[in-house]
Amino acid sequence: MEHQPELQKGLEQENPLGTENIRSLLKKLAFPAITAQVVNVLYNVVDRIYIGHIPETGALALTGVGVCMPIIMLISAFAALVSMGAAPRASVLMGRGEKEEAEKTLGNSFVMLLAIAVILTVFFRLFARDFLMAFGASENTIGYAMEYMNLYCLGTIFVQLALGLNAFITAQGFAKISMLTVMIGAALNIVLDPVFIYLLGMGVQGAALATILSQAVSALWVIRFLLGKNTILKLRAKNFGLRANVVFPSLLLGMSPFIMQATESAISLCFNSSLYRYGGDTAVGAMSILTSIMQFSMLPLMGLAQGAQPITGYNFGAKKPGRVRETFRLLLKCSLAYSLSLWAVCMIFPRLIPMLFTKNEGLLDYTAWALRYYFAGAGIFGIQIACQQTFIAIGNAKTSLFLAVYRKIILLIPLIYLLPAFLEQKDRAVFLAEPAADIIAVCTTAAMFFFQFRRVMAKLEKEENAPKMA
Repeated sequence: MEHQPELQKGLEQENPLGTENIRSLLKKLAFPAITAQVVNVLYNVVDRIYIGHIPETGALALTGVGVCMPIIMLISAFAALVSMGAAPRASVLMGRGEKEEAEKTLGNSFVMLLAIAVILTVFFRLFARDFLMAFGASENTIGYAMEYMNLYCLGTIFVQLALGLNAFITAQGFAKISMLTVMIGAALNIVLDPVFIYLLGMGVQGAALATILSQAVSALWVIRFLLGKNTILKLRAKNFGLRANVVFPSLLLGMSPFIMQATESAISLCFNSSLYRYGGDTAVGAMSILTSIMQFSMLPLMGLAQGAQPITGYNFGAKKPGRVRETFRLLLKCSLAYSLSLWAVCMIFPRLIPMLFTKNEGLLDYTAWALRYYFAGAGIFGIQIACQQTFIAIGNAKTSLFLAVYRKIILLIPLIYLLPAFLEQKDRAVFLAEPAADIIAVCTTAAMFFFQFRRVMAKLEKEENAPKMA
């Protein structure tokens, strides 16, 4: 009984989500989400920090690895395509008591992840150079990019299994086990990076090897758990036969997070190609650092939102509009306080965080002013996250997806190309596209949320009071 999952405990006493202090609930639910996300991103951030400090070639090597990020994000997006749809579906099936169907979903997902890994490995081994050149690599940096990517591709199977199957551990309620999966891999990566990069003199290839070995250990950890006695859902060979009624509903549910992550690759392509045109390798290197900072700094916001979602969703389903409003207000206050704090640090100490990535004075000077431009709209981004994620929690995923596509595709990508046509300093204009898109998107999101949320809450209050009126 000591291994009884948190989800099962939660099912036995659902009332706390509807009765417990919301501030306490948010702390309890947000912490594991923030921790897991932060640790997971450490893989690539730590790689870049170590690579940026390679003597003499660090700046160019960092730029080369930076242009690999769109491909890395795309590989992760395919893991999300399977796991972010199939794992929640398995949870629903478990809740209905349909354990066998849930295990079929797990088995089918395992096979899908393997198939996707093989296809991606072959594809990027053949076409990685073409993609990297399109993503902003130059003749000076393509060698470093290919050294990293050729090795990283070989570990695609471990990335797919570690990320994809870990979602099924979370879905069963084993939050600590799920968190350990990413912590073990990240800790091993931190230890192996300096050994391979510096001690063995492998440079960029050493960083890639450390990453795939760490992901391999995480993948083995996940598989061992799903084959063990403490899991509720087990990997069984009899469930490996793909079934259309399992595969297609799972992929359909996973399409939204897949699109959200995959579009990051398109944005990186646009940023890097434009910056290389106007600022060369230094501008692309700065963007690599800024992307790392942005990825890492946004994780607490996403963790807060993930912690608030079950509270909002439960009380929305229980027709308790007062608690739904209270949860949103708390999420908004926490998110806005964090984003304003982040903005202040970036504006006051623009060299502080970039110094972790490089000692090259030229790259540092360039990145410092670019950071102020790029993060100029970050102070209000907490509003965007709080509203967008609350839309999902109350069952309005379509609006949330539209807002994400609106900001990234409709606003950001065109602005990357339009602003340089109107401003004299072309590279600075490219960096300004980010805050311009943020400000417009936040205003749009806040307006849509204000009207839609009020309407939904009014309807909920009528439903809440209906029995009394009767």
